[in-house]
Amino acid sequence: MEPTNIQPVVNEPALLITNKKILVVADLHIGIESELRELGLHAPSQTSSMTTRLTAHIKKYCPDNIILLGDIKHNIPSSTIQERTDVKRFLTKIHSLGTIHVLPGNHDGNIKRFLAPDIFLHPSDGFVFEGIGFVHGHRWPSEEIMNCEHIVIGHTHPTIMLTDRLGYKTYEPCWLKSKCIIGKLKEKYPNSNNPNIIVMPAFNPFCGGIAVNKEPIIGPFSKIINIKDAETYLLDGSLLGKVKDIK
Repeated sequence: MEPTNIQPVVNEPALLITNKKILVVADLHIGIESELRELGLHAPSQTSSMTTRLTAHIKKYCPDNIILLGDIKHNIPSSTIQERTDVKRFLTKIHSLGTIHVLPGNHDGNIKRFLAPDIFLHPSDGFVFEGIGFVHGHRWPSEEIMNCEHIVIGHTHPTIMLTDRLGYKTYEPCWLKSKCIIGKLKEKYPNSNNPNIIVMPAFNPFCGGIAVNKEPIIGPFSKIINIKDAETYLLDGSLLGKVKDIK
């Protein structure tokens, strides 16, 4: 990734901007278990585990700012009673440890009612913080975002499909680092330079994801990102190469 200041937490889908003391996670999807139960899958709640994991990172890295990059909750348009309880409990705990920035994703309707007055709620088309653009990824970002050198997005839940010599397939969450297709970028954002796009894996392990070496990413960024030439990293930091070369 960006070794000088932007780096993933090893073995975790969390991002550190070290010189700015920022910690970022995306796609918590608190409450997804209720949807899985409707499909006949009895999955335990991940809220407690995610709270514990994120709390450990905050205590270890001592960030000044914690960015929740969209899809904090899962169910739309309404939330279950359990989901409302879990979201409030999660935010209360994390809020006690630092300054929180919330960038609403497509699952975050009415998220404002869960937020304490001193939690920063940003526009859903993204915001620039410490010179870095942050956007969930379900909407076209603002012009200001696209003028940044680095942009961090979620939404896609990227995974990579790996096949062993016996033909057995596994799906591993991954990070993507990509550039844009210049012609497509200039059609939409004529004044933009070609930023570095970092696509984050989902923080909730129950989210599943898109195998980017088999199918396109979702959202408007899919129209301007050169995903086939994106560099792919596993959570342990292993560089697998470009998406197009991973069979």
